Amino acid sequence: MLVRPLSGNPPKTKLPKGAVDTQMHAYLPGYPSLPGGPGLPAGDLPTPAQYRELMRWLGIDRVIVTQGNAQQRDNSNLNACLAEFGPIARGVCVIDSATSDEELDRLAAAGNVGARIMDLPGGAVDLSELEAVDAKAASRNWVVAVQFDGSNILDHEPRLKAMKSRWVFDHHGKFFAGVTPDSPQVDAVKRLIDGGKCWFKFAGVYESSKAGGPDYADVAAIAREIARYAPERIVWGTNWPHNLAREQRDYPDDVALTDTVLGWFPDEAGRDLALVKNPEELYGLPAWADGRD
Repeated sequence: MLVRPLSGNPPKTKLPKGAVDTQMHAYLPGYPSLPGGPGLPAGDLPTPAQYRELMRWLGIDRVIVTQGNAQQRDNSNLNACLAEFGPIARGVCVIDSATSDEELDRLAAAGNVGARIMDLPGGAVDLSELEAVDAKAASRNWVVAVQFDGSNILDHEPRLKAMKSRWVFDHHGKFFAGVTPDSPQVDAVKRLIDGGKCWFKFAGVYESSKAGGPDYADVAAIAREIARYAPERIVWGTNWPHNLAREQRDYPDDVALTDTVLGWFPDEAGRDLALVKNPEELYGLPAWADGRD
């Protein structure tokens, strides 16, 4: 049975006060998986209470909870988790072209500040709905999290460039075909960042790295280049509870992963931007005022 470690020696990298984890999922009992999704995570249900232990362990103060694919377009579990977390959390839900203004009101009242596009197997809403989701998100000043195979970003660049919302390119871009810092796909990411609406998320490196851990050298090279190019446009996430892991041997070391990925920033100033000020801007969080270093 898979067991998620929630304590131990902390990361060598000390997270700044107010640090935000912008990519994770949480689950509560009573919300089953739905057809089309990948099923609930393996092992014990990864609840908000468990995640709070991880927060204490790693040094995280705030969190963006993303709708998991298991529940597809039903945001009930997400909303319940946001209520459980309270004011430290905001949500990224799933909406589509049919979502009513009344439902958007309910989602916003529950603490949602964004919507998710996932154009990969198991995703609830794909790129065919991009413009519809973007329009609804823009009407609420929400962010859109966009995930697809970044190897194809040149095909999608005109649509992404036209987005009205702030949006974040998820999971290190997921360049499944493999790219280098000099690849045209990375140039496209830079152009989109320069357009003023695009952020880039460091999360889930193991999902697309061909080099593998512990260094993930291929993704690290891209991450370092984008962090150097636009430190004010990077956000970070743990990707807890690592839903792709179905057995213990596949479960990543959260401390090692944190130290590795946060080591890709060129300096402490860039890292602190990604952990505090950038997510505050992207997700509309209040400025942290509780003894920030």
